[in-house]
Amino acid sequence: MHRVVITGMGVISALGVDQNEFWDALTAGRSGIGEITSMDAGQLRFPNAAEVHRYTPEDYFPTKELAFLERFAQFAMISADEAVKQAGVEWTDALRERTAIVTGSCLGGRVAEEAGYWELFHHNRTRVHPLTIPLSMANAGASHISMKYGVQGPTYTVSTACSSSAHAIGQAFWMVRSGMAPMAIAGGSEAPMFMGGLKAWEAMRVISKDTCRPFSADRSGLVLGEGGAMLVMEPLEAALARGAKPLAEIVGFGMSSDASHITQPSPDGAARAMRNAIADAGMAVEQFGYINAHGTATQANDRSETAGIRQVFGEQCKDLLVSSTKSMHGHTLGAAGALEAVASVMTLQHGIVPPTANYTTFDPECDLDVVPNVAREREVEACLSSSFAFGGLNAVLAFKAYR
Repeated sequence: MHRVVITGMGVISALGVDQNEFWDALTAGRSGIGEITSMDAGQLRFPNAAEVHRYTPEDYFPTKELAFLERFAQFAMISADEAVKQAGVEWTDALRERTAIVTGSCLGGRVAEEAGYWELFHHNRTRVHPLTIPLSMANAGASHISMKYGVQGPTYTVSTACSSSAHAIGQAFWMVRSGMAPMAIAGGSEAPMFMGGLKAWEAMRVISKDTCRPFSADRSGLVLGEGGAMLVMEPLEAALARGAKPLAEIVGFGMSSDASHITQPSPDGAARAMRNAIADAGMAVEQFGYINAHGTATQANDRSETAGIRQVFGEQCKDLLVSSTKSMHGHTLGAAGALEAVASVMTLQHGIVPPTANYTTFDPECDLDVVPNVAREREVEACLSSSFAFGGLNAVLAFKAYR
């Protein structure tokens, strides 16, 4: 069993187009949530989302490549490129042959599908775009990353709603730890800004009409976001041997299923996943000082998550910091676990805990230190990053500072 370290990270989100912009916004408590600009939102009950701004695809890809790349796959490629460059990977035939690529996406390329449906059912066309399938398939991001670097090892995509990329990172971590893969690129991406998808979320009645206020008594729901994030993971001894700089260790991964309700979360299921991650890490509960919470700002999730945390941490909750960065980058669905993994690693690196932004009013049912509005300086030995999905599928990652 190998110790596994993260040597590279990449992220693109409403908070910026790279990890430095992402971290600057998180520590400033600056939200990327704003008025939807990518389409006419007049048909929607909610006006806001966390869109990626200052992004022009042609700045990153040749025009002929863009014909094969849906927006979500572009985000996967961009974040993977930043991560691989930071890791300083020197590709050899042997490394390419066994490296793993595991991505998560809840939706895949639904924009391409919706465009095809519009042509069929509105314009009464008899054919759709010939690239609709390769554009829309959820594994497109993983496949394009594989082709870019010539990686021939295990490559696949996980789709478990909002836990997708956390499951992807966890499974990739296990492959590297066991020796099955000498390196892994793992994370997720999502681009949910298309009318059919937004109307479907509107019908759920869980979207806020203004902003995202996790754990605040006046919270009114989640705000959708888009983006992507990737991690490069490798054994500690291999990273040190090639002179790479470990950013943090990934030490544990826990999963569970609520087995109770398709949309209503269970504190017991969340607690099981957290306990499993801590046990997999071989660490004590007392060593964890921070949780990057799922924190969607729905009434049900935040109450349930608080109860689950209290089940696991008990009296230690008085010293535990818990924050939801979704208050700034929005809920990026299948990419959420990956963005929050990057935030967690940077928390350990810099000794700064990002805040829960937009917080206004204490909720006695969410009685944790949620780091309201202002980042907190705190050296943390280890942290959890939690993802709890519709369908009751839970995934929790455990990270440890590398010093």
